[in-house]
Amino acid sequence: MTEKVLEVQHLTKNFQVKQSRGLRVLKSTVQAVSDVSFSIEPGETLGLVGESGSGKTTVGRCVLRLIEPTEGSVKFHGKELVGLEDSHLRLLRRQMQIVFQDPYASLDPKMTVGSSIAEPLEIQNVKGDHRKTVRELLELVGLAPDHATRFPHEFSGGQRQRVGVARALALNPSFIVLDEPVSALDVSIQAGVVNLLQDLQQQFGLSYLFIAHDLSVVKHISQNVAVMYLGKLMEVGPSEQLYTAPAHPYTQALLSAVPTPHPVTERTRERIRLHGDVPSPINPPTGCRFRTRCGYAKELCALEEPALIDRGQGHPVACHFPLEVGVSLSRPAATSDL
Repeated sequence: MTEKVLEVQHLTKNFQVKQSRGLRVLKSTVQAVSDVSFSIEPGETLGLVGESGSGKTTVGRCVLRLIEPTEGSVKFHGKELVGLEDSHLRLLRRQMQIVFQDPYASLDPKMTVGSSIAEPLEIQNVKGDHRKTVRELLELVGLAPDHATRFPHEFSGGQRQRVGVARALALNPSFIVLDEPVSALDVSIQAGVVNLLQDLQQQFGLSYLFIAHDLSVVKHISQNVAVMYLGKLMEVGPSEQLYTAPAHPYTQALLSAVPTPHPVTERTRERIRLHGDVPSPINPPTGCRFRTRCGYAKELCALEEPALIDRGQGHPVACHFPLEVGVSLSRPAATSDL
């Protein structure tokens, strides 16, 4: 069996917050990520999707230990990262990198892009001609070598994100967290960046954790998809299977929101509209966390949390009553009374 690049088991991250109520200050716990498990194979892209605030970015940062997990296990090429000493973790960081969401904020405006790309090489004490390496990396991501002397404000958003990709590749990693790398870019530029990421993956055998809320982009780049809601995984499966036969009501609602390129189909199709707001992660609903917005919720959904298991759909689904294959995406979802 091929060793997994990344194996996450029961990952949990809580944040302690203070709330003022009159003269009293109350401490509360934000359950940002709760009992999340998944794995990534060599050369695979796992798409992690969900609404804003679902915990996607927190998962990515916990995996790289940019923030410390509260509980759980994160194994990188079989080596446990949780609790690993900083000196050992620093060596492993050569193989794990991240491309941040905002190409405007992820680069230091006072440093040339060449210096930003070379910085990981200097921190990790990599020997060799750093200037030559920077020029090669810029060419690799479709930029001119002489761009190394320019500052971030002299580039467009798409070019800055390419600089971010070049910086992530500087240490020749095997795994990259892509935290919504195209969400801040124009649609025309998104395609170029996504195609670049795919080309680099094929060239270097990279594995990606692709975090996004645009399901059309995720379908294009990911072999497997995990759907998150309020810190929990709702459904995990192969991309083609999940897009053609979603079993969780939340997955169906997300897919129904993806626009179609055909004008007639787009005008006539009926979207599944979720009523109400996402509950607070400080006080999530009992049982299934999605039940307060699910049109199919029953009493069992409030009493018992559904396990993320395969209930005959061919992939794991966290739902007591998964939707049958062939159920129309236009089937409306109403507000639950539970």
